Amino acid sequence: MASTTTRLRGLVWVVPALALLGIFVYYPIVENIRLSFYSWNAFSPNPVFVGLQNYTDAAADPIFWRSLRNNIAYAVVSLICQVGFSLCLAAVLEEFVHQKLRGVLRVIYFIPAVISITVSGILFSFIYNPQFGLLNRLLGAMGLERFQHAWLGEQKTAIWSIIGMSQWQSIGYTAVLFVVAIQRIPRELYEAAKVDGAGAVRSFFSVTIPMVREMTTLLIILTVSGAFLVFNEVMVMTAGGPSDSSQVLGTWLYRNAFLADNMGYASAIATVIFVLTFAFAILQILVSRRRRVEI
Repeated sequence: MASTTTRLRGLVWVVPALALLGIFVYYPIVENIRLSFYSWNAFSPNPVFVGLQNYTDAAADPIFWRSLRNNIAYAVVSLICQVGFSLCLAAVLEEFVHQKLRGVLRVIYFIPAVISITVSGILFSFIYNPQFGLLNRLLGAMGLERFQHAWLGEQKTAIWSIIGMSQWQSIGYTAVLFVVAIQRIPRELYEAAKVDGAGAVRSFFSVTIPMVREMTTLLIILTVSGAFLVFNEVMVMTAGGPSDSSQVLGTWLYRNAFLADNMGYASAIATVIFVLTFAFAILQILVSRRRRVEI
């Protein structure tokens, strides 16, 4: 009787949260998938069913594929910097930096994460400016004029410049999360590794990396999802230009939905984004669980 009462009390707290998730998360996802099979716009009284036509249009759209490649590049660089480099940075902070200096460095690294993306985008637009930007001036001062570019105005450099700004803003945040995970590792494990003759590098690979696996899995999922959901940085700095070279799926969706008023096609792009991020998250969770069982 007591257990039944406890379960009912638990449901009282769970049901409102489930209802909110259903209304504001799951219903919009299902409705978006449904509308991706229709041709419609904001003024359509009756959407027209077109089946897979929107997805066929996406498969034949070169800008869609360019946007997807940019998102993939964004994800790869973000994994290297926001997960790999941040983990190394966190380990160095905890193992090789004096305790009094650690707090100061954590704050310094974390400051970019609290700056608005819009502000960061505008700031880096000035830094990348080909005439008076800090980056080109530094290259000129070092005698590296051949590496100077109109960073946001050239097709080959625009998306990479945006990715660089994003890494600057995010590395400190993920590093601080890794610091928290490293601080929870029992010091006895490092002492045992030292007794066995392991140096700092060996301890990092044998103790630190395995013990922060849960945080690593979480950050991988968040980083890849964020890379496929990126929007603000591109809109602020290039709006997808020049010549659509820095388009990502989010900005291409926005252009089709709110500028071209092609809502059906935009819904199809949104569905593709959802499927990619959801599939990767499930895959990463399954791989993490398998490794945990093997250990």
